[in-house]
Amino acid sequence: MARPQMLKLAEVLTEINMSRAAFYRQRARGNAPRLFKLPNGQLRVRRSDLDDWLASCEEAAA
Repeated sequence: MARPQMLKLAEVLTEINMSRAAFYRQRARGNAPRLFKLPNGQLRVRRSDLDDWLASCEEAAA
């Protein structure tokens, strides 16, 4: 079974064209994809979580 693709936070921010500060503001409001902290302290986002979050943003805008 394949492991889910995990994206670095910098990759996510580039893809959604958002600053780190804006992302953390959205996260504080409960409106951001789930972050995972690896044992080495790096942050990751599952591709599926990001895609689901983007879809929910599209639905909210419609």
